[in-house]
Amino acid sequence: MNSLRQVFAITVMNLRSISSRLGNSLVICTGIAGVVAVLITVLAMAHGLTQTMSSAGHADRAIVLRKGATAEAVSTLDRDALVYVNATPGLGRLPGGGWAVSPETLITQNLLRADDGQMAGILVRGITPAGVALRTEIKLTAGRLFRPGLQELIAGRAAQQQFRGLHLNDEVKLHNSRWRVVGTFSSAGDVHESELIGDADAIMSIAQRTVFSAATVQLQSPLDFATFKQAVESSPSLKVDVQQETDYYARQSQNIGALLGIVANTVGAIMAIGALFGALNTMYSAVSTRSVEIATLRAIGFSSVPVVVSILAEALLLALIGAALGCAISWWLFNGFAFSTGDGLGQVAVQLDVGLPLILTGALWACIIGLVGGLFPAVRAARMPIAAVLNAG
Repeated sequence: MNSLRQVFAITVMNLRSISSRLGNSLVICTGIAGVVAVLITVLAMAHGLTQTMSSAGHADRAIVLRKGATAEAVSTLDRDALVYVNATPGLGRLPGGGWAVSPETLITQNLLRADDGQMAGILVRGITPAGVALRTEIKLTAGRLFRPGLQELIAGRAAQQQFRGLHLNDEVKLHNSRWRVVGTFSSAGDVHESELIGDADAIMSIAQRTVFSAATVQLQSPLDFATFKQAVESSPSLKVDVQQETDYYARQSQNIGALLGIVANTVGAIMAIGALFGALNTMYSAVSTRSVEIATLRAIGFSSVPVVVSILAEALLLALIGAALGCAISWWLFNGFAFSTGDGLGQVAVQLDVGLPLILTGALWACIIGLVGGLFPAVRAARMPIAAVLNAG
């Protein structure tokens, strides 16, 4: 009998006997299912946050910040700087003919969260008519746009889901003044959907500010970024940094995304060690109870390689069953689930997507646990002394 036929014969025999060892087999499946479910869920959080943040960036846009500022919310930009930014080489124009420069101001306001009624910060962005024309991704889904100079706001769809009192005609308290929500907008699921947007001058007035936070500019093309950056940053009268919008939002999500990735892999590794010991114990027990059977097969001509392969195949099958269970749990409970994270950008709504790449990652972890958990028992089975086992049996 050739090796392949021996592998097939022993593997089929092993798999048929799983029902007689159902309790021990479930230990492997449930342990690995827990590892995979936790790993996929936390990785989905990290991936979702990165996608939400990065989708707000456009390669043909740049953000002008005060030199050394790490985010729009902690930056200041005076009107003299904006005068210089206008007509800079590489800068685009709006459909109406004006320069594509959107000076913006940002403040944070504490509101009641919808889920638990606790106070949390939301980002309020003030933009000018140029900003309305420049940010073509912002689409009204209900109501109307705010009017310049008035205390009116439009609320992102995600913001309405996170906080109370942000639906049409609701009033919001900003810096001891009352603002009316006149519209709802979407922006392709990016971070801006977690914001409130109003007129920049009106927001600066109630915040008692005379300077903007930053400016978003539209370039003629992504290739003009280096020209624009060089022209703006080389001016001795300006102390500003220029970042491509895609890079800016990638940096904003980098720290928390990396942290979630570390958490996912650390927790997953700890749980994987527990599942690995469970797999080792179960497979050693299976080998021990079938020691006479394995020795008999070896005595009648079966080689040690098919024995090793058959035990590894059993461990791998149980691991894949556990992976499928863990993926199903994670997808059923968390796919499409939205969570909020607070950082320098306020509360950001993130939607989880338990997609194929994450499922494959979970399956890979399961296979590694299964193969390592089955390897040592398989080697032990192949090295058992035939005569001693048969005499003891």
